Amino acid sequence: MLPAVDVLAPTAVEGDEVAFRLADPDHTRAGAKLWCDLDLGADLHLSEVPGGWELRMPLPEVDCLEYMFEIPGDPDPHLDLDPGNPEQVDGAFGAHSWLALPSYAAPAWLDLTPVPGERTSLKVTRTAVGTIDVTVWTPEGSGDAELPLLVAHDGPEMDKLGELTRYVGALIGDGRLPPVRVALLAPGARDERYAANPAYAAALTDRVLPRLRKKFPTRGLPVVSGQSLGGVAALHAAWTSPGAFGGLLLQSGSFFTAELDGQESAYPHWGAVTGFVATVHAATQAAPGAPRTAITCGTAEENFRNNRLMADQLAATGVRVSWGEARQGHTWTCWRDLLDPHLTDLLTEVFG
Repeated sequence: MLPAVDVLAPTAVEGDEVAFRLADPDHTRAGAKLWCDLDLGADLHLSEVPGGWELRMPLPEVDCLEYMFEIPGDPDPHLDLDPGNPEQVDGAFGAHSWLALPSYAAPAWLDLTPVPGERTSLKVTRTAVGTIDVTVWTPEGSGDAELPLLVAHDGPEMDKLGELTRYVGALIGDGRLPPVRVALLAPGARDERYAANPAYAAALTDRVLPRLRKKFPTRGLPVVSGQSLGGVAALHAAWTSPGAFGGLLLQSGSFFTAELDGQESAYPHWGAVTGFVATVHAATQAAPGAPRTAITCGTAEENFRNNRLMADQLAATGVRVSWGEARQGHTWTCWRDLLDPHLTDLLTEVFG
């Protein structure tokens, strides 16, 4: 029998290891397994120790981890947060426990005071993909001034989970960005719209952008951003409508190819995405006026290779491309942490 302990130490970095721990003094659970949306290359089952369960592993090659504990259950296992770790991050499917490793450094702009903003709701109706809901963030006091425009796919999620307008407000307040409006596009039927759908691309360029320009005085061409499948939608719209955008931020785009991403082949819109990506890879020259592009990705995610390949291909066609990476996975935290300097440099160059 294991010796009794009063309190099991919490999950912690200890030297060159991470010790994941789950308190269970009476060992009422049937076991526990670490769940993480990364390939950590190890057996992730926790071992029974006095006071609960523990898994020790060498420091993984990332700067932070989002994780949960998978608990056996009848009939199915379930995922629990780590009760010994108060650090959590929200995600599209709920909260995850979060652990910073010794190499992690939070963005410096999180310590800045952002300028306040005003929000205006807008519905763009009668498009080929239905109504597109937009929330426009404007720096307080700008009124009807003519401002540059950043258009963000998955906008409400990137704002809540990736702190997009907090970032813009912080850098405006710090004098590193000019006043900028941010149009947060709600995804709606995301898989259908964002998977290189010509109807969505036309709705964006022919309906959403003109409506925004009509309601909000806009200077110059907008910059459009997207994460994951939203990155595909952003590149597809720019590729099929040359001259519509002044810049692109593509973060961890789902730029699937048959050679690299066979594990995604069951995705219902696989053919549309891979067909568009193949078209880009077959191009020898970008259209005149192709927008300045920044591509970022987490080094630990499956999309890393296809994003690196896309960056190289766009550059080969004459597009001015910059690259950024972080030792993270396919997460909102990764995309937030890469906004500066990569989006900062892009906006500064495009907007002046």
